[in-house]
Amino acid sequence: MTQFKFVIKRSGAVVPFKKERIANAIYRAAVSVGGRDKLTAEKLADDVLENMEKRHPDGDKPHIEEIQDCVEKALITNGHVQVAKAYILYRNEKKQKREETTLKASTPSNNIPWSKLWHILDWTVDHDLHTIEAINKHIRNGRFPHVVHECEEFYQEDISIAAKLITERSKDLKMVFVSGPSSSGKTTTTIKLEEHLNKIGLKFKAFVVDHYFFDLAMHPKDEYGDYDFETPQALDIPLINEHISRLCAGEEVAIPFYDFKTGTRHLNRTKMKLEKNEILLIDSLHGLYPPMSESIPDNQKFKVYIESLLQVKDDNGKYIRWSDIRLMRRMLRDATHRAYKPQQTLEHWHYVRASEMRHIIPNQSRADYVISSGMPYEIALYKAKLFDEFSRWKDNYKDNPEREDANLRAQRTYNFLNQIESVSDDSSVPKGSVLREFIGGSKYEY
Repeated sequence: MTQFKFVIKRSGAVVPFKKERIANAIYRAAVSVGGRDKLTAEKLADDVLENMEKRHPDGDKPHIEEIQDCVEKALITNGHVQVAKAYILYRNEKKQKREETTLKASTPSNNIPWSKLWHILDWTVDHDLHTIEAINKHIRNGRFPHVVHECEEFYQEDISIAAKLITERSKDLKMVFVSGPSSSGKTTTTIKLEEHLNKIGLKFKAFVVDHYFFDLAMHPKDEYGDYDFETPQALDIPLINEHISRLCAGEEVAIPFYDFKTGTRHLNRTKMKLEKNEILLIDSLHGLYPPMSESIPDNQKFKVYIESLLQVKDDNGKYIRWSDIRLMRRMLRDATHRAYKPQQTLEHWHYVRASEMRHIIPNQSRADYVISSGMPYEIALYKAKLFDEFSRWKDNYKDNPEREDANLRAQRTYNFLNQIESVSDDSSVPKGSVLREFIGGSKYEY
């Protein structure tokens, strides 16, 4: 039983002190360099706590920076040099982000596909779908089905262009990656790409990266019992590289099977081999993460990146964030397919975004083509499905310093949903739409 009851955050907020957070932070750093010893992480957390208690009187409130200093010291003193380096680098990275100036924040980022973005904005303006107010007018005038049709056609054009580019390089290709952040629509896009390419005679074989997850018990878990399985380190990347390398060389491999119900992986379950003229098709969050396929030459890979590049302004002149669109998509999908309540998805989302910002979005410039799955009409559907929830969350999280991220996202999403006209009838959305991956009713099996 620790003498500490509270800790002071950088914002000055005072929150309950939980030793589990220290152990979890140490274990995360260990996982990032290949370690998976939770017991050692817990022992190191005990050392940190013991040293902290020697320096503070009973009832004192330590600062988060001091705790992190003690973690660094404990890692180095106990000989965990690689883990200490990973912990220090991540801490410095977070510090640099906090210290970014307004000038830096306004500087164009290489993490944004600007050329693609301007093309989408131009199309959105031409079709009078660039603001919530404009979309509302279409809905009030009974033009919602027409808007759906136009948006779906624009997305299909993107698929066709990607398929054409893949075809032009097909003689050298061994694999096609479809990558992008959570709920960007990778699965449907992968299916549609395969449909296009099959018509011209290309043959594909799906390589399911999800079977390469480590056992759930080996993932970092926070004090709320929430596992962080969003990082590339949640996957057995060395085994992935070994298998795709051997497959591309014409060998047969036995891929594992991951049981999502039990959270356990079973090795050597399914034999797999590429037949002549077959290409691996890989749908993965981390397809552009360099270590994922470092064993394969770049000229043998075609990399597609997908994101909900929505270009719609709210009534205050602010663009709706792509991550907020994907959050709502994932809420709906998780509730249907993973027995997750929307609130659980909201509270887990900070893990999703942290991994995206470190491992996915910085690598989008490696893509050979960028596809946008963003549909200006989709927010009207989410108003009908999720608005009441966000209305409740914006109040529930308001004064909870431990849920600052959930509070920020709930408030922001509520604000723009409050402005859009609600559409509960989704019958005009095609059964093959990328949005059916999230709202249900798709003609595809996921």
